[in-house]
Amino acid sequence: MPMAREWLLLSRLPGLGPAGLAELAARAPAWPEGWLAVMPAPAAKALRLWLDHPARSPLTASLDADEAWLAGAPDRALLHPDHPDWPAPLAQIADPPPVLWAWGDLGALAPPRLAMVGTRKPTREGLANAAGFARALAERGWGVVSGMALGIDGAAQQAALEAGGRSVAVLGGGVDVIYPARHRALHERLRGPGGLLLSEHPPGTKPHPAFFPRRNRIVTGLSRGVLVVEAAERSGSLVSARLAGEQSREVFAVPGSIHNPQARGCLGLLRDGAVLVRDVDDILAELPAWSAPVEPPPVRAEPAAAAGADDPLLAWLSDTPTPVDALVNLTGLSVAECQRRLLALELEGRAGPAAGGWVRLPGPGGAW
Repeated sequence: MPMAREWLLLSRLPGLGPAGLAELAARAPAWPEGWLAVMPAPAAKALRLWLDHPARSPLTASLDADEAWLAGAPDRALLHPDHPDWPAPLAQIADPPPVLWAWGDLGALAPPRLAMVGTRKPTREGLANAAGFARALAERGWGVVSGMALGIDGAAQQAALEAGGRSVAVLGGGVDVIYPARHRALHERLRGPGGLLLSEHPPGTKPHPAFFPRRNRIVTGLSRGVLVVEAAERSGSLVSARLAGEQSREVFAVPGSIHNPQARGCLGLLRDGAVLVRDVDDILAELPAWSAPVEPPPVRAEPAAAAGADDPLLAWLSDTPTPVDALVNLTGLSVAECQRRLLALELEGRAGPAAGGWVRLPGPGGAW
């Protein structure tokens, strides 16, 4: 599989995009000839030029600049699907980013995470709720993911860090671009212990309105669920809630007064089936699998052929969905190899995807 420099290159090829690149990566082609054989013609042409004549390729200057930025500080990294710190939950979303630029403490990706989002114009009560939930999550060992926006996002991330917890900010521009400018101090704090800045855009990329809705898919994709603290009827936070639902993540909402315009988005989510929360225990009650270390299912005595002796993944699957990141931790496989084997098991009728992860199928293939 390609390494960091090659992933950088793939992310810059014309005619691919995140969804196209993710689709090709799932097929695990050999580098580089396998990639050349399956990618669109414009991308293949650009890759072939770089492979054969890098000095003539316009991609070379960009790659050199990227690598110079990464080498500029020890807390900078390029995460990619073959990187040991690549967030495994991103494998479960439809269009994961091909790479993530990271600046800060990669340990912030270790604990289970909850996205916290809300309005940029919160009430005093909304700010207090955001800080209170973030502190409580930090005390329970959970990380907070958000977009470093003004209002609820920033309040939640600041409170999590002040409580000694972990917080990940996914930005709508380069990780070195401070936006909004009022969050300069928070940006600096997120580069310190427990904090992490992530972006799918290269350093120096200026924020653009089109980037923020797509940024939200990463915020929710990194998380077990999303908590909407306070949101108006047309709030961008509702986009995050919709994406979370599409990604089979749980959606939580804090109730508010029917007379508060900044609570109407949350009330609408509750009407449509979101989980009403009063405190952090209401959240953890809906996510019991993530409130304690994952335990392997009991091993069943069965014939070697049915048990999938040729694939260790099958021994860890049951009729309860197991997330891909849990399988990665249990088996020691890479994310890419885990995905490849799951696809093979699905084609053999032994396993299949379900809401929240993968399950073992009954019958001849899964053979309970």
